[in-house]
Amino acid sequence: MKTLEELDEIRKVTLEKVNQGSDRKRPRIIVGMATCGIAAGANYVMEAIKGELQELGLEEVDLVKTGCIGMCRLEPIVEVIMPGYEKITYVKMSATKARRMVREHIKGGKIIDSFTMHVIEDKIMNDYVIQND
Repeated sequence: MKTLEELDEIRKVTLEKVNQGSDRKRPRIIVGMATCGIAAGANYVMEAIKGELQELGLEEVDLVKTGCIGMCRLEPIVEVIMPGYEKITYVKMSATKARRMVREHIKGGKIIDSFTMHVIEDKIMNDYVIQND
């Protein structure tokens, strides 16, 4: 049996690991690994991210899998939460894009707008409006 103090420390450590907020202490990369993500290539994306983190010596990054993110048509999806910033959602990722995302966003601090969900959604809406005028 654990003491209350030990349980409180476990709670604090666990909450920091799963914290989705901008008050995180470490970068967190979340890869959607539900059936739709895996079918779209999420395994390759996950391995590319893991390899790039190792190659760049970025050990203080939490890389985790999650289930369904809810946007199957945009898979593979990767979410990035950097300390002090809101979550960025990268969509339609590939191993090549994932490696670039690690170099530029995780290591370099530069978001790759052309890979993010809002750019894809804007394009879809613009195409829809243009086609339906």
